[in-house]
Amino acid sequence: MKTRKTWLITGASKGLGLTLAKQLLARGYQVAATSRDIQSLETALGNATAQFLPLAMDLTNETDVAANIQKAIKHFGTIDVVVNNAGYGLIGGLEELTSDEAKANFEVNVFGTLNVIRNVMPHLRENNNGHIFNISSIGGYHGGFPAFGIYCATKFAVSGLTESLSHEVKPFGINVTLVLPGYFRTNFLSEGSIVKPKTEIAAYQNVRAVQQNHLEQINTNQPGDPEKAAAVMIAVAVQADPALHLFLGADAYQLAKDKIELVQNDLATFESLATRTSFE
Repeated sequence: MKTRKTWLITGASKGLGLTLAKQLLARGYQVAATSRDIQSLETALGNATAQFLPLAMDLTNETDVAANIQKAIKHFGTIDVVVNNAGYGLIGGLEELTSDEAKANFEVNVFGTLNVIRNVMPHLRENNNGHIFNISSIGGYHGGFPAFGIYCATKFAVSGLTESLSHEVKPFGINVTLVLPGYFRTNFLSEGSIVKPKTEIAAYQNVRAVQQNHLEQINTNQPGDPEKAAAVMIAVAVQADPALHLFLGADAYQLAKDKIELVQNDLATFESLATRTSFE
């Protein structure tokens, strides 16, 4: 197993990214941490040292992403583990959300992740070593959440590109893990991390009910402990053959099993009809 001492974490000023960065620093790892503004990182984690480098990174600007990745490589000499954690939630019915609102969510959650991957891969390939964690969501595997259609779509996209990435980079000695968390007690459902539609349609009472339940009941009552989630990720990172699919939390496991059962039932129900599609 090659040494992987230096981590790059996006969206590290709060939530799981911040928890992970703190644990890594406490364990003696080197951490480059990014956020939209450097002050939030310095407030949460401190100023730059030989062990820690805060970076103000605009994930939607590929030139800025490339420049900051090079800063991290220059500071530490290498990047070994990449955690694409930055993103935000978007709540609203598909009819309610404008094209601009939907595109903005994809720009950060999907294309921001791709910007990081595209610009860190030459370094990882050159070293023939590395591990990429892409943070999706159980909503990137199970889409049965009214009000979260666009957010789920971004996370399904992350899930799909991660599975392809794992095959593309395997010849270079690079591991890839898709992280699919359930509900963890972070500030994900708080202001600044979740966005509601500018225009709501009164007819969507089911969407409003799910929206309000998440913001008023689930928020601050999530069952998952982010400290334990971060510890799991660190443990997976040192394995010789780490998991590609890393579901985090008992709730994520149950939702994944529910989805698998649904798909199996649909396959069985329609198999005789749906497989009669070949040329005779």
